[in-house]
Amino acid sequence: MKTLQPRSILLKYWRYLFWSGPILTVMGISAGMVSGGWTSIPLGLIISGIVIIGLWVVFLGRGGNSQQPQFWNRRSTQVSTNVLVSTIAVFVILGLINFMVSRHPTRIDLTEGQLFTLSPESQQVVQSSPAVKVWIFDSQQNSQDRDLLENYQRQNPKFSFEFVDPEANPGLANSFGIKNSGENRDVYLELQSSKRRQFVQSISPQTRLSENRITSGILQLTSDRRSKVYFLQGHGERSLDAGQGAISQAAQALKDKNFVGEPLNLGLTEKVPADAVAVMVVGPVRPLLEAETKALQDYLNQGGNLLVAVDPTIKSGLDNLLNLWGVKLDDRVVINASDRQVRGKGPTAVVIAQYGEHPITRDFRNSNSIYPLARPLEITPVPGVQSTPLLLTDPNSWAESNLKEQPLKLDGGDRPGPIALGAAFSRQVTPSAQPSPSVSPSPQASGSPSPSPSIAVSPSPSPTPSAAPFVQGARESRLIVFGNSSFATDGLFGQYLNGDVFVNSVSWLSQQEQQPLSIRPKDLKNRRIALTNEQASVLGFIALVAVPLLGLTSAGVVWWRRR
Repeated sequence: MKTLQPRSILLKYWRYLFWSGPILTVMGISAGMVSGGWTSIPLGLIISGIVIIGLWVVFLGRGGNSQQPQFWNRRSTQVSTNVLVSTIAVFVILGLINFMVSRHPTRIDLTEGQLFTLSPESQQVVQSSPAVKVWIFDSQQNSQDRDLLENYQRQNPKFSFEFVDPEANPGLANSFGIKNSGENRDVYLELQSSKRRQFVQSISPQTRLSENRITSGILQLTSDRRSKVYFLQGHGERSLDAGQGAISQAAQALKDKNFVGEPLNLGLTEKVPADAVAVMVVGPVRPLLEAETKALQDYLNQGGNLLVAVDPTIKSGLDNLLNLWGVKLDDRVVINASDRQVRGKGPTAVVIAQYGEHPITRDFRNSNSIYPLARPLEITPVPGVQSTPLLLTDPNSWAESNLKEQPLKLDGGDRPGPIALGAAFSRQVTPSAQPSPSVSPSPQASGSPSPSPSIAVSPSPSPTPSAAPFVQGARESRLIVFGNSSFATDGLFGQYLNGDVFVNSVSWLSQQEQQPLSIRPKDLKNRRIALTNEQASVLGFIALVAVPLLGLTSAGVVWWRRR
């Protein structure tokens, strides 16, 4: 019987011991990844496995049979080693490439219109901006919006964004004053250092995040200059401080929108301050003096913006100024005869559910806003003035001329609905250093009230045919008139869409949508090929029949010839 030497026994069974090497190595790698740290135990297992594999390779090359070539001298070993080394080299190269890409990411946009790349203006703005965060109050994360925000984040690591479900986190949503309505979802910018916040836009399935809005919002938020709006005082107007009939909530809402509201007394100053983006005349109870009216007219002639909200029976002293724009404050009171009446307010509390086609009310749809004790507007076309009714009453409502008559009903002297309670106006003006002409009634705007609805004269936001053409150096002056001021007072401001009507009006007056930074939208060109039915049939036959048949025929010919 042949006795095996210890060395022969070791070589014979060494191949079985080899498997402990890979097992120990895999155990060590798994332990290190699971524990999150490469401690002594995972490293010891990996080293033990590598040592066993190394010893196996060394002993495998020292065969005991002198008639057989040693392991390292075999041709199969050399070929296998070359393949193994090549494979390891490929993986190492790929690993190094991925490591470099992760440390220095670079994206190449090969689309013709650079659809997935920020414009140079946006890149410059976000790269130089401090830490800014975008809050999207939407439970659904739209992939298109996320890609746009990630593009901003690639330009500046200090730029961040977060999607927030307002229902799951109502406290955070309330701190921002979120009022998501319908399909609209609010988007805000926040400056991390000072926690200043800026409303960006509302998004919906039809309207996604806009690069122009985000970049312009970053510019406004990081700028030291904040837009100033002045509230006229001295005639019993609504107070900016909290109290009965005050508009402190409206002033705070404007502050949250990056506006600065300050009082203005034209009896103490000769003109409107030059830094005013808009002037508010909200709820006066005494008429303005002629000099004050002239100061407002001069301001409008220089491209200024004015909001007027006057309650019924009040003589504002602004009639001549408003006539130049083609609007008159009717002395009657609107009666709400529809089924949408406010409990405890009576028929003089008008509920508005119909709005004009205008940027201020574009997203309101059929939501309600409330206007207790409102007066109608009479709108007359004026050359060069673009007018758009904003708030339209129910057709069953009317303007009552005698509230003492009971029961209230539509009769002689009354004006049938629908009626405009608010309207927006704009015109092109050429600022000059010369004083404006004295305010006098416009011939186009004069005349007695018509019994027909005044909103019918200008139902479209498009300019009138006689509108003055745009000239070099011209600016746009804007005016908004409401026949009610109590809708913006504390208590009513937060109900329904009242606050949105007021804040949107101020935003439109400030002309913030006309930013000096203009980013053209990226258009996706249509590259589709239009095929006729015959062309589609031929193409389908070639792809599904001809090409596969040609391949099978070629394979059959090659097989036959080799046979």
